[in-house]
Amino acid sequence: MNSNWQEFLLSAGAHIENQRLVHFGAPHQEMLAAQNGSILTDLSHLNVIQFAGEDSETFLQGQVSCDVRQATQQQARLGSYCTPKGRMLATFLLWRSEEGFFMQLPAQLREAIQKRLTMYVMRSKVKVNDASEQTIHLGIAGEAAHTALAELGGAAPQDDYAVSQCGPATAIRLPGQRFELIVAPENAAAVWQTLSKHCTPVGSDRWEWLEIQAGIPMVTAGTQEQFVPQMANMELIGGVSFTKGCYPGQEIVARSQYLGKVKRRMYRAHLASEAEPQPGDVLFGQGPSEQSGGMVVNAQPAPEGGFDLLAVILNASIESGAVHWKTTDGPVLKLLSLPYAVE
Repeated sequence: MNSNWQEFLLSAGAHIENQRLVHFGAPHQEMLAAQNGSILTDLSHLNVIQFAGEDSETFLQGQVSCDVRQATQQQARLGSYCTPKGRMLATFLLWRSEEGFFMQLPAQLREAIQKRLTMYVMRSKVKVNDASEQTIHLGIAGEAAHTALAELGGAAPQDDYAVSQCGPATAIRLPGQRFELIVAPENAAAVWQTLSKHCTPVGSDRWEWLEIQAGIPMVTAGTQEQFVPQMANMELIGGVSFTKGCYPGQEIVARSQYLGKVKRRMYRAHLASEAEPQPGDVLFGQGPSEQSGGMVVNAQPAPEGGFDLLAVILNASIESGAVHWKTTDGPVLKLLSLPYAVE
């Protein structure tokens, strides 16, 4: 987190731990604001890798699952970075500016993913850099978001993943009436003060809770190399192109798509538990089998108590009638609907 920006947030009442905005002193009220109102948060728990140079587009096109050509200055894209076996090492948001391409992913993964990608640059005219502190990233959501953006100046983007300029901020529209704002550090405090007139400041976990409601998975350290993209519904939310050509794991991803039904899918669920589920926690279907029936992808506290989560679950476990957390007789997940259809 940018040190000057951290000082500003602290002066605004923020509680920060390990470079992450935790809350503004009223966690439960912040939960309710995310559920029923409009919120504003800092996104410093996410890092950004910059790809600059004339070969950047070609290089990235051969590395990631999305069609990089569709990431323009007017349109961002979701994508994933996979092993040669088609298992996801990271999910990310990709956008483009005059300075190159920018890949946003969890801070805990940035260094390793940047190092791995740099290994494959070879003779390409591409520079791969950590751009996490070049700009400040904010998230706003809820009905008041449009009013807040209008006060900044400019028109808010209307379609999911569309990009537009709103005064001093670049705005990316995200599913679920949400916007990410990219702001120069020198403008961040003024932008925050404007937005906070309309939106309640909250901890960044509320943003991740909204990601869960939108059905957008985030691969973290606990789930790396666990899923092919389709298991996490990435092709349903625009994160996979089947016409772009080769990239690591492409053959396996294509085979999963065309040679039969995907046997595991990602679902949204609620867990009534005081203990906090973690990414990578194992799930079990009903019946005598001790075999894992799924895995938690992301989880955050729910406003009504317990936890809301995204989980990749074996279809057979769904059909068995109950899915249990951590043990075969553990708490049962209550399945919830996603905002998009899962086949």
